[in-house]
Amino acid sequence: MKHVLGAVCGASCLLLAIPAMAETTLTIATVNNGDMIRMQGLTSEFTKKNPDITVKWVTLEENVLRQRVTTDIATKGGQFDVLTIGTYEVPIWAKKGWLVPLANLGADYDVADLLPKIKDAVSVDGKLYAAPFYGESSMVMYRTDLFDKAGLKMPEKPTWEFVIDAAKKLTDKSAGVYGICLRGKAGWGENMAFLSAMANSYGARWFDEKWEPQFNTPEWKTTLTTYVNLMKEAGPPGASSNGFNENLALFNAGKCAMWIDATVAASFVTNPKDSKVADKVGFALAPNTGLGKNANWLWAWNLAIPAGSKKTEAAEKFIAWATSKDYTKLVASKDGWANVPPGTRTSLYQNEDYLKVAPFAKLTLASIDAADPNKPTVKPVPYVGVQYAAIPEFQGIGTQVGQQFSAALAGSTTVDAALTAAQSSTEREMKRAGYIK
Repeated sequence: MKHVLGAVCGASCLLLAIPAMAETTLTIATVNNGDMIRMQGLTSEFTKKNPDITVKWVTLEENVLRQRVTTDIATKGGQFDVLTIGTYEVPIWAKKGWLVPLANLGADYDVADLLPKIKDAVSVDGKLYAAPFYGESSMVMYRTDLFDKAGLKMPEKPTWEFVIDAAKKLTDKSAGVYGICLRGKAGWGENMAFLSAMANSYGARWFDEKWEPQFNTPEWKTTLTTYVNLMKEAGPPGASSNGFNENLALFNAGKCAMWIDATVAASFVTNPKDSKVADKVGFALAPNTGLGKNANWLWAWNLAIPAGSKKTEAAEKFIAWATSKDYTKLVASKDGWANVPPGTRTSLYQNEDYLKVAPFAKLTLASIDAADPNKPTVKPVPYVGVQYAAIPEFQGIGTQVGQQFSAALAGSTTVDAALTAAQSSTEREMKRAGYIK
C-alpha cells in the first residue's frame, strides 16, 4: 500500500501515515475501429467513478489484434486484463477454460435486454462469457445521388445480378468514382468474412457434412470469379489491400457508389463529421441469388476477461460500464443517438430518439435477424457460423485461404490456382486435425 507522509508540528513533529487508495491498472486490448476509439475517449468517465482503477489501452489493427490476443491467451501470457474478441472466439475459448464467466455485471445490467442472437453467440451452457460491445450484420450502403443520376433504383432486397450491373454503370474512373468497394485484404475476418457470406448466397460452403473442403465445387468457382471480375471492372485500384477501415475511408471520401460491409459502418457514413456524402446514403439488404440466403453475416465485437487475469473484479466493472445502457446514453449525450454502439440491445431498437435519427436502424436489426449461424448455407453443413466455421482450426485455415483469394484479386495468381491451393491447404489442415482421413 502507498502512504502519504504529512507533518503536524507543535512542540514536536509527528509523522502521520495516511493510506492512499490502492490502484489497479487494467490493460485492455482492442481493435482500431471507430466505436472503440470513441470508447477510449470516454474512459475518463469510467475512471471518475472508479478512481482506484486506471486503464491502459493497446489498440491494434484487426488481424494483428487477433494474433496478439490468441497467442497471449493460449500461452497464458497474462499481458491483458480485458480482451476485445469476436463471436468466433468466445464459445471456443470458453470451452477451453480460457475465459472468465461474467457473473457479476451488476443488478441494473439487464442481460435479458441483449438481442437473443447476439446473446446466444457469446454464451455457453447458459453462462455469458463475453459482453457484446456492438453487434452487426452486413448490408449494402449506396450513394442515392449517383443512383438517381444514372436512373437506377436500388431494390430493398437486391440480387447480385442487379448489384453487378449497377456497379459497372456507376463506375467513372476518370472522376475517381468506383461502382463498388469490397474487402480484399487477406484475413479470415477481413476478406474471408465478406467472401464466405457471398459464397453462402451462391450456394457454396466451407465443408460438406463429412468435413470435406468444398473449394473444388462450381459454386466456389462462380463466387470467386464473380468477385474478382467485378472488382477488376468496377472496384478501386489496390483493392487487395483494403479491409473495413480502408473501404470506410474511400466511401466517406465519395469514391464508392456502393459498399457491402458491416452494418456498424452506417453511423459513420451518415455522420457529417466523418463523411463527405453523409446526406446521400441509402441502405439495402445484402444481395442474394434467389437461393434463399442473403450475403449477410453475424458478428459482435465483445469484451471478455482472460482466465489469466489477476484483476477480474476491476475488469468486470469496466466491461459492465462499457456495454451498459448507461454507456449508450453517455455516447448519445456526447455524440448524438445516431452514433451509439448498435446491434446489442433490444431496447435500442424500441428507442424513439434512436429510430428518429438512425435511418439504418430497422435494416440493421432485420439483417441481424436474417443471419442464421445454425443454418448458414443453402446445403447442410456440420459447422455453426455464418462467415466462419466455429472450430479452433478455422483461424489458421481461413487466413491461408484469405491469402490465396487476395492474391487472385491482386492478379498475382488465377482464380483456378487460388481455389486449388485453398482446397489443398484446407484438406491438409483438416487431415492433420483429424476431421477427415
